[in-house]
Amino acid sequence: MHRAVNALFPGFEDKIIETADVNLAVLTGGSGPAVLLLHGYPETRAAWHRIAPALAGNYTVVVPDLPGYGDSRLTAQTQGLGSKRRMAKCLHEMMMKLGHDRFVLVGHDRGGRVGYRMALDFPDAVKALVSVTVVPTPEMWEGASKAFGMGAWHWFMMAQPAPLPEKLMAADPRFLIDLTLGKMAEGIEKLNTLALEDYRIAFDREDVRHMMCEDYRAGATVDEADDLADRAAGRRISAPVLLFWEEGRRYGGGREPLDIWADWAHAVEGRGLPGGHLLPETSPDEMLDLLIPFLERNADAIKG
Repeated sequence: MHRAVNALFPGFEDKIIETADVNLAVLTGGSGPAVLLLHGYPETRAAWHRIAPALAGNYTVVVPDLPGYGDSRLTAQTQGLGSKRRMAKCLHEMMMKLGHDRFVLVGHDRGGRVGYRMALDFPDAVKALVSVTVVPTPEMWEGASKAFGMGAWHWFMMAQPAPLPEKLMAADPRFLIDLTLGKMAEGIEKLNTLALEDYRIAFDREDVRHMMCEDYRAGATVDEADDLADRAAGRRISAPVLLFWEEGRRYGGGREPLDIWADWAHAVEGRGLPGGHLLPETSPDEMLDLLIPFLERNADAIKG
């Protein structure tokens, strides 16, 4: 365990859970119904250090590094493992091995994309979904504009065929990650220094940066295709959904997040919060004010 992760998650146990494609680095803590927390780009499980301990008094909290991110090491070829369907399958396998056949899933950024895919593909397991700063991938691409391209340029750059983005990112990884996180957080000084160093250490790794590119390549190809097929078939998320988004932001051609998600799920609620893109770190108290009651309302469904 990194000393940073140890300090940020007191009382949590660090484990490696072997799945078919990935040896997943995962923190577990607390007791009670299970809550799975999935981080986003370009971070690690350390992103949940202000949320996970607050939940551990009443819930079993499971906090992995996404496949290929952080300390989660791939055991198969990376090709195809950026697929959110493949990631969801790995993480579902992990939860089954940990003894959690039903749980609430909280996903931020790329973890949010894995999250809604898992809710669609494993409805018997995901009994409630919390999506943080995410709308489905087709709506992101359909609403792409000059402003989106200028602000989220990494969606386009990292989706390019290998090895172009990997070569560019290798030139100065620390500059790139600090620039990215500073913009996302609306000031890098808002981030915990131990968490920030954990992100930097992971981002220094060539294999981690490559997997991040595979993640974004999938977002421009197979993930969009999977989502479009589900949308055309009218598949919707059966679990209740709680949304958090960046206050004042519109997605998918200017639509409200609640309106977009109403096309994908039967029961949706949520709120925009201040603090930029990294809400679990910049607005944790505001998140918890809504998250804890949502978990309480759905606790019986997790217990079974």
